[in-house]
Amino acid sequence: MKHELIRRLAQRVALAATLALAAVALGAATAQAVIVTNSAGHRLSLELAPGHTISAAHTKAAKGGGGGRPLSSKGVTDNGGPVMTSNTNYAIYWDPSGGSAFPAGYMSGIDRWFEDLAHDSGGVLNTDSLLVQYGANYSSHFGQAIVDTDAYPVSGCTAAVKCLTDAQLQVELRTFLQARGLPEDLEHMYFLITPKEVESCTDGESKSCSVGAKGGKYCAYHSYMELAGGGLIVYADIPYTAGLGCGDEQNRPNGNPSDEALAGGIVHEHSEGVTDPTLKAWHDSRENEVADLCRGKGPTTEYGNELGKVNGSKYNQVINGHFYWYQQIWSNETESCQQRKLEQPTIKKMKPKKGSTEGGTEVTITGTGFTPSAEVTFGGVKATHVTFESSTSIIVTSPPHEVAEPVEVRVTTGGGTSPVTPKDLFKYKAPKAPKK
Repeated sequence: MKHELIRRLAQRVALAATLALAAVALGAATAQAVIVTNSAGHRLSLELAPGHTISAAHTKAAKGGGGGRPLSSKGVTDNGGPVMTSNTNYAIYWDPSGGSAFPAGYMSGIDRWFEDLAHDSGGVLNTDSLLVQYGANYSSHFGQAIVDTDAYPVSGCTAAVKCLTDAQLQVELRTFLQARGLPEDLEHMYFLITPKEVESCTDGESKSCSVGAKGGKYCAYHSYMELAGGGLIVYADIPYTAGLGCGDEQNRPNGNPSDEALAGGIVHEHSEGVTDPTLKAWHDSRENEVADLCRGKGPTTEYGNELGKVNGSKYNQVINGHFYWYQQIWSNETESCQQRKLEQPTIKKMKPKKGSTEGGTEVTITGTGFTPSAEVTFGGVKATHVTFESSTSIIVTSPPHEVAEPVEVRVTTGGGTSPVTPKDLFKYKAPKAPKK
């Protein structure tokens, strides 16, 4: 018994050291996204390409300092702004040639993802199910895909042959939506998608631009604009990024560049647009949002578990029977990046399964769906100590119990409470009488 206690103590010390080092590494890492304020005073949430940073010298940063801020390890908090309780997405392909500038399968691949997301609305099998914990119901709808054939304006920035500023994108969106009578409120989000070699910059200074531009740094961004009549437009700028390192180029489960558009921008901006549409809702103290905290942290953190392979590529999301590979979303419930909503915890084994009514028995519980914030009860009374070891193992200390009898042990997380099973019975016994 003594050796076993020493072994467990060593495991805990090692785990604590590992977590501490991870926290240090997380705090020291370079952000892969940042909220900035451009020269016109407009705030934008940029998703930076891996390995890129933006300094205060390049753009006026939002409150809190310069761009490229380190990530927080404490998750996101509610800063009082609104979220989208219901979300209708529109894909607007700005292409004066009528859509012919996009490669085959690009537009249809993006449209299908929006359609699939809407089909599975309210479910628990993709990253949108994680947004519910932030007050943003998984109530997703696809408005429609529209090709915008309006001519591009004269370039407002100089980082590319065709270079559009955020101000120019705003003007086009306002004109386009109002001409068609499309909604302007907190329940609709517009994705302005441009073809290859049509780049964007945060402003005319051309210092913070899309990754395809000269010296470009970001893959996409989202923001909003308040209208004089009281309306609001939530939007995202989605430049063409295939082959530019914004998504995982090794994995195209659908076999076309739309996979990278989703993995390198659209999904990221959708998740943040829903939970932080006006950049005043869910983000951490350094203004990293729910998608930012899982971006650029290595394959395991960013993409999570591979579910299988199709077309020679990995996938980690199955939506409406179709396969996708894109980043995870931060979950405050598990204090980690997740692919989908928490599963209900289960108990498969307990060791030992009996102990004194005086309490104090250390019990190892094996099962599924455990989280760092899990609570454990013995006959309705909370365990006196809970140590999270992994999603399949926790160590708890039994509380005192007045009667020598079997009781149900239950584990509760954000995913629910473990169901009653013969495996969760713990038998309280009267303490042994002291030897005379």
